[in-house]
Parts: sequence; C-alpha cells; structure tokens
Amino acid sequence: MHRFFVSDDNFAGEDVVLRGRQTHQVRNVLRMRPGDHIVVLDNNGWEYALALKTVGQNKIVGQIKEKREAAGEPTVQITLYQSLLKRDKFEWVLQKCTEIGVMRFVPLVSQHSVIRDPDSISSSKLGRWRSIILEAAEQSGRGRVPDLSPPVNLENSLASIAAFDCCLMASPLAKGTAVRESLQCGEQDRPTSIALFIGPEGGFAEEEVERCQAGNIIPIGLGQRILRSETAAVVATSLILYELGEMNT
Repeated sequence: MHRFFVSDDNFAGEDVVLRGRQTHQVRNVLRMRPGDHIVVLDNNGWEYALALKTVGQNKIVGQIKEKREAAGEPTVQITLYQSLLKRDKFEWVLQKCTEIGVMRFVPLVSQHSVIRDPDSISSSKLGRWRSIILEAAEQSGRGRVPDLSPPVNLENSLASIAAFDCCLMASPLAKGTAVRESLQCGEQDRPTSIALFIGPEGGFAEEEVERCQAGNIIPIGLGQRILRSETAAVVATSLILYELGEMNT
C-alpha cells in the first residue's frame, strides 16, 4: 500500500487532507480514485490507514479507518557521518541508507572531500537531500523520516560523539576489527546509539584517522577489498544492523 508522511496540519478530525506533491502523486501518478486506500504516517510512531473520500485537483481527503503503531524502524539508532561526495554518489547514499535503516545523516567535510566548506552547502541543496530522504522513507516502509543535520567538519563532529554508546569508523588506513567485535564497546552489551564515520573518495587522511582513534572512535574492517565510499556506507550500515539482530524478519 502506498505510504505518505504528513504533519499535524494535515489532520482534520477523522479525516486527513493531502495537498501539493502528495496530491499530484496520488491523483496523477498513481491515478487513485475515491474508495482506494493509502497509509499516512505522522512521523511520531503512528500510521493511519485511509479510505479516499475525494480526489480533487488541488486537494485529497481520506477518512481514517485504522490507527496503528508504525513498523519499519530499527531499535538501534545509527547516525551516519558521511563525508561529502560527488552529487549523484552522495544522494545515492542518502537514499539507500534510509532504506536500510539509518536514523540521522550528518554531511561531513574532511581533507579529501569534494566540498571543503560546510557553509557552502546551499539551502536548496539541503532541501533536495531532505526530499530524497523523505521519498526513500515512504518507499521503504520506514516509520519515521531520518533527520538531516547541517554539514560539519570532522573536527567539530568529534565534539559530539560522547552522546553515543559506540562510535565506529571505516578506513583502510587503520587496522580495523570485525564489525561484530567492534560492537562490544563500553559497558553495554548491545549499543542502542551508534555513530558511523565514512570517509570520502580517497578515504580519510592519516592524521584524521589518528585523531579519530585518539577520540575513542573504533576502526572497523569491511573485508580485504577496497570499497568505494558509497559502497562502504551501505555495507557498514547493513553489517551493524545485521549483527545487532535488526535485519531479521
């Protein structure tokens, strides 16, 4: 069933009103009609089954038939610190890692990043990235839309890692441990919040790796082959969720 995230403003008693992009999608792309069913999500953990009452050119109204707890969310919250890549590659990471289960994205500026100034990222580009995340969350059955934080440089990002149960970094420069072993961090047997650092094309610089390790970020290995940055993000995220039992049906 087709799924759409909505805000509180979309709710009107027992009805939900869709406008804008969602109206175009339902009416013109999906060609749905009154009596058809969709699911909307409030991004607070609940989803609502709707029966469409009216399908107009500028507004769609659906009646709530059922409210239930949203599925599709891992209990482990992964924040992906992804170094900035060329446009299509970075957007691919946002899309695929949303599908896999990342909870928050932090665009990262490092020495080898294609963009060296976090403040140079335009608001229109951030808006496009949020749209990609939203559409991927709807398509993949997520219960919440992952957050997109403002871009930061590596040095500033290290100041925030104390909030996580476990911090990991994929880099071929460091002698990384297996993902399974690296998740045995701190006093907790099973971390529930994880920071994952992925370098740019060319990887993190040697001094960056050393700085991360000095900040108690654990290097992880992803096999004997050298992976592209966008591949490493998907592989590392998948392995973490698998090892923590989040990929089971």
